[in-house]
Amino acid sequence: MSANRNHILDWAEQGRIRPDVLPAALRLAGVTPSPADWRRFADGLALWLGVIFLGAGVIFFLAYNWDALGRFAKFGMVEVLILAAIFACFKLRLDQLSGRAALLGATLLMGALLALVGQVYQTGADTYELFAVWALAVFPWVAVGRFGTLWLVWIGLLHLAVVFYYQVFGGLFGLIFSTERLLWALFILDSAALCVWEIAARRVAWLRERWSVRFLATASGALITWLAVWTIFDFERVGATAVPVYVAWLAAAYMVYRHWARDVFVLAGGALSAIVVVSAFLSKHMLERNSAGAFLFIGLVVIGMSAASAFWLRQVAGEDEQ
Repeated sequence: MSANRNHILDWAEQGRIRPDVLPAALRLAGVTPSPADWRRFADGLALWLGVIFLGAGVIFFLAYNWDALGRFAKFGMVEVLILAAIFACFKLRLDQLSGRAALLGATLLMGALLALVGQVYQTGADTYELFAVWALAVFPWVAVGRFGTLWLVWIGLLHLAVVFYYQVFGGLFGLIFSTERLLWALFILDSAALCVWEIAARRVAWLRERWSVRFLATASGALITWLAVWTIFDFERVGATAVPVYVAWLAAAYMVYRHWARDVFVLAGGALSAIVVVSAFLSKHMLERNSAGAFLFIGLVVIGMSAASAFWLRQVAGEDEQ
């Protein structure tokens, strides 16, 4: 479909298709969504929003009526909803969108149940423990769900557990604290998840949704880019580790997403990251004197790198159409 769209747009640029008939040409090629496609999109959007709002509504309802509800009423409400979601998932089956939405709802409600346990019995557990136990409790559902979105939710729970752990203990067993160590931990987590996902997608069909891989690649690339830029502006605190790791990440992203699993989106993200890092390096070393020539030179470098990246990415995208 994307190839048809690019061909039609190229013909329009060449004057072979008049601008007034371009929308009709795109519609005939099946590029623009039909009314049925829009209905399916609206149904799916309403389904997912309904599940998310239901989970949030349960939490807000319990918080607002905390004093009015007894202990058994609170637990009974959440547990009944979890059982209802599991039953709906069983009846609707996981190969249907509604069944997966029910499983996502049960996953969200499990977090509400664990938070309820901590509040009612005052267990004294830290926030990171809530998200770690939440991730552990729902892992069997995530494993059997065969649903990429649910795996991303699970990885998000691990993210929150790591973040809150560093806020509580300040690093490894409370001995060392630094924001860069938290960034390194999240980068390792995202990079490991991305590698496992890409390798598993070669054998597991339902993991081949590219948006999930792109989400993880964006998170991993943003974190290492942040560390590289931080190194440029505060070398004494961050150290030099981020620079070779950043270069290795760019090289690995190029090799994987240029030759092994071609993905123009990730390549574009890598190009943008390189532009940001080069601009930060030039700004650090050329703007100290606040000269107009330095601003002009950096601007020209950004324009030149952007133009070269666009030209290269267009060539890569054209190779997919051949």
